[in-house]
Amino acid sequence: MEREWSNHAAGFRTHILVCLGSATIMLLSIYGFTEFVNEPNVRIDPARLAAQVISGVGFLGAGAILRNGQNIKGLTSAASIWVVAAIGLCVGAGFMYAAVYATFMVLFSLFLLNKWEKHMLRNRRSSDVSIKAMNSPGVLGTIASKFGEHGIQIINVKMIPDIVSDEADKRPEIQLIFSLKMQDQAKLLLVLDQLNSYDFILYIESGRNSMNQENQQVARA
Repeated sequence: MEREWSNHAAGFRTHILVCLGSATIMLLSIYGFTEFVNEPNVRIDPARLAAQVISGVGFLGAGAILRNGQNIKGLTSAASIWVVAAIGLCVGAGFMYAAVYATFMVLFSLFLLNKWEKHMLRNRRSSDVSIKAMNSPGVLGTIASKFGEHGIQIINVKMIPDIVSDEADKRPEIQLIFSLKMQDQAKLLLVLDQLNSYDFILYIESGRNSMNQENQQVARA
């Protein structure tokens, strides 16, 4: 439910299905082959299917991990899926004490430690901002000085020149990707709003928020 509430890739139903599936496979491994126990050439290993669950559930975790530039999202969701599979194996094997204790520790990590981590690292996190502008002298300096005026530190800048078309009236453009470090997220929004008022700025994207000159003119109209 915590993953669902936080709008992550692996939500409530995903965790339920992983736990249910791993518990069912564990039950199958223990009780599903009892009629073959007395066969002379059959060796029963209840842990064999459980081992395949631990390694096989990794494909779900890999699907939940997303990378956007220097930011990687989904690692906690992937880890929670893997732990839920282990909890399901404990339930299927009847090891209820370990299942309850692991569930408690998972909830403690996802809820309480998540808040503590955000509080401790609130001044150490960086944000990526992508700005598309006209490629003219002084553009980078103007943008960098605007960030500096509001106390926003620039960690890294990546410049990607756009391919100039054959059109005669086509002005050269450039894409600037800033890695920024700040203490107040509201300052970043204020700076982006000010930058968007410049004529040489074509497009600004920061996380889920994006702004461009055309949308701004439509909104004002």
